Amino acid sequence: MKFFEVKGTIGQTVPRVDARAKVTGTAPYGDDHPVANPTYASLVTSSIALGTVKSFDDTTARTIPGLLKIFTHHDIGHRIRPGKTMLKRGHMATSIAPLRSRKIHFSGQIVAVVVAETKEASRAAAQALKVEYEAVIPSATIGSPGAKLTKPGAMGDTEIKVGNFEKAFLNAEVKIEAEYETPPQHHNPLELFQTTCAWNGDELTVWESTQSVRGSQHGLAAQLGIKPKNVRVISPFIGGAFGSRGELAQSTALIAFAAKKLGRPVKLVISRREGFTNRTFRAETKHRVRLGATREGKLQALNHEGWELTSRADPFALAGIESGTRLYACENIEAKVHNVTADRQTPGFMRAPPEIPYLFALESAIDELAYALGMDPVELRRRNDTMIDPVKGLPFSSRSLLKCYDEAAAAFGWAKRNPKPCATREGDWFIGWGCATAMYPAQIAPATCRVTLYPNEKVLVETGSHEIGTGAYTIIAQTAADQLGVPLANVKVSLGDSRLPAAALSAGSSSAASVCTVVAKACLKIRAKAKAGTVLKKPIAVLAKNNPEGAPRFLGPFLIGRGLAVIVPGHSHKKHVQYAFGAQFVEVRVHRNTGEIRVPRAVGAYAAGRIMNPRTAKSQLMGGQIWGISSALLEGTEIDVKLARYMNADLSEYLMPVNADIGEITTLLVPEEDKLVNPLGIKGLGELGIVGMNAAIANAIFHATGVRRRKLPIRVGDLFSGENLVG
Repeated sequence: MKFFEVKGTIGQTVPRVDARAKVTGTAPYGDDHPVANPTYASLVTSSIALGTVKSFDDTTARTIPGLLKIFTHHDIGHRIRPGKTMLKRGHMATSIAPLRSRKIHFSGQIVAVVVAETKEASRAAAQALKVEYEAVIPSATIGSPGAKLTKPGAMGDTEIKVGNFEKAFLNAEVKIEAEYETPPQHHNPLELFQTTCAWNGDELTVWESTQSVRGSQHGLAAQLGIKPKNVRVISPFIGGAFGSRGELAQSTALIAFAAKKLGRPVKLVISRREGFTNRTFRAETKHRVRLGATREGKLQALNHEGWELTSRADPFALAGIESGTRLYACENIEAKVHNVTADRQTPGFMRAPPEIPYLFALESAIDELAYALGMDPVELRRRNDTMIDPVKGLPFSSRSLLKCYDEAAAAFGWAKRNPKPCATREGDWFIGWGCATAMYPAQIAPATCRVTLYPNEKVLVETGSHEIGTGAYTIIAQTAADQLGVPLANVKVSLGDSRLPAAALSAGSSSAASVCTVVAKACLKIRAKAKAGTVLKKPIAVLAKNNPEGAPRFLGPFLIGRGLAVIVPGHSHKKHVQYAFGAQFVEVRVHRNTGEIRVPRAVGAYAAGRIMNPRTAKSQLMGGQIWGISSALLEGTEIDVKLARYMNADLSEYLMPVNADIGEITTLLVPEEDKLVNPLGIKGLGELGIVGMNAAIANAIFHATGVRRRKLPIRVGDLFSGENLVG
């Protein structure tokens, strides 16, 4: 075997190595793993948002054939410990222990777990269990009676101040001040949330789709009061996550406890409706943006204040000011984030968590400023482009934002745009064009892996990362094939097992950079051990660790081995900041009589460093563009403001796009080389494609109709005044 004959597999458009397994149904997802003699669980959830459980009436439930056990707070109590939240260096989404007491904190909270011989029996018994409550009037959302401001809890900065905003804004020649709102939104991955737990003596095995097998292992061990080495979590494939499977679910410990008590494996598949409250969600936000500029369009003052809903138990804020304040050149910046508590479950991370709401507000305000100046929105962004981070004063490792605008604008035909609102029509349709900036931090996490090269030129890569649908198996295999000079078909990748060498939480578009970097590092070690032109007589196995700059010194691999979230943000480096950028362009059509909004085409151009596989990259970015359309026009969880309950917790009323809602999507990859972000030059792009799309659509709607909508989602009724469409 000849070494160092690197074949350039990285960057090639190759099919997914797991494609056949997925399309033929042989890829095992969470509930697909068989166990011997299983039992089945169903949840009973609270119908009130605040108060206490007074009593249970299980008379009818106990008549259901096959019923094995009903677990309530009487059975659990202090037997399951509360866990720490991720923001407090833990593994949970909430600090509230499941079934600990009679107290109800939010609507849909688990109040009982029913286990039976069949799914049907457990469901029937759960529905038959009668629960009596003592209800208290809850606070539903921001602005509701009883909702209170509290100090925000966040991974990032909640206050930023540069220069003197108030003075600069007062003296600015052109000013914009506006308020914006985004709604609560819920993860609805294709695969339902599920857990299977089985004990073998003191050893627990959990099959559960998760973005962090090590986090689930250590978090669950802490809740149950057992050693982490006695917990194994297996998750080889995940049917969508988008942040919903990052933290350990409340239900997992309950199912593990039930399996131990019954002496048999227990399976749980949570219903779609239950998934709205038993996992996290994207919380509603409110924003006030103030911009001041010269008549030539140079930004002089930027203020962004945000309010985010959180639960009573746990302060949680996305703190999206960290990205937005770094987007354009400005010498006077002030930004602040607030938390508002209400009687809802703790929110969490949902794809592009901070950037989606905060960039909607900022990029809408930038568009409003462009119209106030009488300037093309692209030109305004061009005049305020910068290679220096205005917050820290450090250079960007690379910044190809204007290249993205140039390529996207050319492909879209932006030069033909009539700048006047309401000026372009086709029959009964108003036509509008809008644009916005996409940005996302280039992040990386510590990681470990084991790579084994066999004499027959086969390669095994083992790392505890995750395939959440983004193509991890493929790009990891490409990395090993490239670095060892073997055919891609010779590489096998093993993921999604807490017994494998630890990798970090798969989140923040960091997995490609984190895992591929450490795999390449292991391959370099193998190449150092095997001389070129020699013949291997026995396997060479190498365990590699990578602790990137910005991670806790020497401790990164140790911390991820304990399932803690250690992701190095793009703005945390000492000599530079690192972000991926993009430009979103959309065309909307609004019917003059009905107010119907259509998006016939969208063009996005993205620069994200080295692209490992253009096919999987475009797939992720296109999915983001589509999700952005959904975010602007469709998605929003409706809240009963009196009862603090979700009213559309199903896929019949929680609106998401179907094929007919999506027109032509063009996704452009802008070449970019960045030698500072990591050795392979990977920036990550899973979340980049969704950012800014909601603002681009809102901006296009204004261009089409002259109606400026600052609250999402934008629906038919939002564009009417009296009986006629405004425009």
